[in-house]
Amino acid sequence: MNDYINKAMNYEQYRNLLQDLMEQGKTTGENHGSEYLDYAKINLQRMLRLEKTTELTNELLQVLSKIKSRYVWLVLTEGWCGDAAQNLPVLYAMEKDCPNIELKLILRDEHLELMDKYLTDGGRSIPKLICLKKDSSSTNGYKEVFTWGPRPEAVQKIMLELKAKHTPLAEKSVIIQKWYNTDKTISLQNEFVVLVQKFLMN
Repeated sequence: MNDYINKAMNYEQYRNLLQDLMEQGKTTGENHGSEYLDYAKINLQRMLRLEKTTELTNELLQVLSKIKSRYVWLVLTEGWCGDAAQNLPVLYAMEKDCPNIELKLILRDEHLELMDKYLTDGGRSIPKLICLKKDSSSTNGYKEVFTWGPRPEAVQKIMLELKAKHTPLAEKSVIIQKWYNTDKTISLQNEFVVLVQKFLMN
């Protein structure tokens, strides 16, 4: 994992990369078609908005304050991914509040060999977070603690139902976006309260 972590970006570097690519009429990955660029543009706007508006709950702040060991949250992502845009700013807010969390972002399509170790129902769904702790006894220098992704469980259930109905992509995107707007990051925060309590407070 050392190589991936060394190659990875922090959140600000990732956001700046997306902004630089957008100015060039590009996004991450190989597909720079108009549809992907439209998604990337909207996603960048969402990220910037969520950076300003996300407030962590008191419960999450309390459990984050009890993390005593240091962890790396390595996340596979891409600029055109709507779920990444909705969730990464919240993970960033957690990192800013907790000095023992280091958020590192890596592009999925440049590291498919890693992505393929963390598939969701056989698919390369992102974002995918891998929580790691330094471990000298491990061959790769880190121990995997837990994984999360690609989206909160409640909206993942909706997505699976939409896929089963073969709902068109544009319609799916609208439904998922409405869910995120209504949820206001609470489901994600609640899931991380549980994850931190279960895995990171020992």
